[in-house]
Amino acid sequence: MTQEIERTVDLLVIGGGVNGAGVARDAAGRGLSVLLCEKGDLAEGTSSRSGKYIHGGLRYLEYYEFRLVREALIEREVLLAAAPHIVWPLRLILPHSAEQRPRWLIRLGLFLYDHLGGRKRLPGSRSVNLRSAPEGAPLRESYRNAFAYSDCWVDDSRLVVLNAVDAARLGAEVVTRTACVSARREGDLWRVVLQEESGGKTRSVLARALVNTAGPWVETVLGNVAGVNAQRRVRLVKGSHIILKRWWDGDHGYVLQNSDRRLIFVNPYLDDLALIGTTDIPFDGRAEDVAIDAAEVDYLLDVLNRYFKVALAPDDVLADYSGVRPLFDDDESKGASAVTRDYELELDGGSGRAPILSAFGGKITTYRKLSEAALERLRPFFPNMGGGWTDSAPLPGGDIPDADFESWFAGFRSAYPWLPEGLALHYARAFGTDAARLVEGATALDDLGRCFGGFLYEREVRWLIDHEWARTPDDVLSRRSKHGLFLSEGELAAFADWMEMKAAA
Repeated sequence: MTQEIERTVDLLVIGGGVNGAGVARDAAGRGLSVLLCEKGDLAEGTSSRSGKYIHGGLRYLEYYEFRLVREALIEREVLLAAAPHIVWPLRLILPHSAEQRPRWLIRLGLFLYDHLGGRKRLPGSRSVNLRSAPEGAPLRESYRNAFAYSDCWVDDSRLVVLNAVDAARLGAEVVTRTACVSARREGDLWRVVLQEESGGKTRSVLARALVNTAGPWVETVLGNVAGVNAQRRVRLVKGSHIILKRWWDGDHGYVLQNSDRRLIFVNPYLDDLALIGTTDIPFDGRAEDVAIDAAEVDYLLDVLNRYFKVALAPDDVLADYSGVRPLFDDDESKGASAVTRDYELELDGGSGRAPILSAFGGKITTYRKLSEAALERLRPFFPNMGGGWTDSAPLPGGDIPDADFESWFAGFRSAYPWLPEGLALHYARAFGTDAARLVEGATALDDLGRCFGGFLYEREVRWLIDHEWARTPDDVLSRRSKHGLFLSEGELAAFADWMEMKAAA
């Protein structure tokens, strides 16, 4: 095992999920030297296993979390403007089920939802007659009324990757498959040892401050790596989703009230699929081992079959995924669904002791605000760093005039008429304005290199390897894209062989 002594950085960020990537981007843009390390792949944990929503949290109003909902609704507008290629409006239909909530309560909640966050880009809520509206066609006839409101869809793992890409563009060093194995204070510095997953090579880095955004592993990093006693705790909650063939027409989704008062989301996914979730189950185990179980599948299917005419069974499930949400444990007596989705920041250090700032909880919608708050907590240690800037800065590929994706996409199609419609839309959604760089010099499909199946061409894979830290088939097929859902077993095997040959070259 070899060891290499490296430079001193202002900030070492531990954890390459959405919060870590957001902090690294914000800090680099303020002029700090930054190193972001992730023990696996970017977004490999919780951040790629969300419900894929940018939302205010309609359900949180029942728990009087008005500040959180307002902040999240404001962030919804910010992200719509910053990344219109990966964040876009989604209209949701909420059938009224009187057994769960009275109609007046839902109407009041939606009124607050419409007005708390300065809504500008999305339409307001309205009532829907399910007997006459097309959205009622797939629902059982016992549901006569509904409410329509809007939130936003997000490609969660690409949101993480694009934050990391922007951080690197601003000067940050991003290293994946590299664990932080120890961190010890040496006065006003941290001496940190990083170890690569492959080969075990280590390097020593000096850092003026650490930011611990390890998600489910936040307490492990504090105690086992940095030797600090945490004053706060996280509660681990498992959330699982299932993917089925879509059985309704239209690009809207549904929000279903279950008998346990939870809300289940049923949304269009990719071309012709549906994403259904989530469960909310206390989790006790290794976050790396999380997986859906049969009871969760039955739970989600039971809700669907209560509302929809179609009869759905476990055999209809095409794919699934599970994630562990590290919720800030604000009250041990609360059930999993009632635990706050807000975040807390814990700072340890000062007066000659190098600081470590740890993030507990949070949700993908408010990652940018968490990042801002983290940098402001560290300002006493970096008084000369710049101010906040991310509220008006597009993410890579998001510099689309007026955030009008449709108009921009029409121009992109005209510029590259040889691209099939579906492939052009995939490139536009994944890369935004950077799609032009991706296809630069190509004038026909053959110029994109080998086709591995579906819309996956060698040109894109090489981009993901060269610009986005993709190293394994799963990095490409599951996180930076969802191509894996559309390739046959033979195509998946052939792609894995190609990636292995490239890694060995």
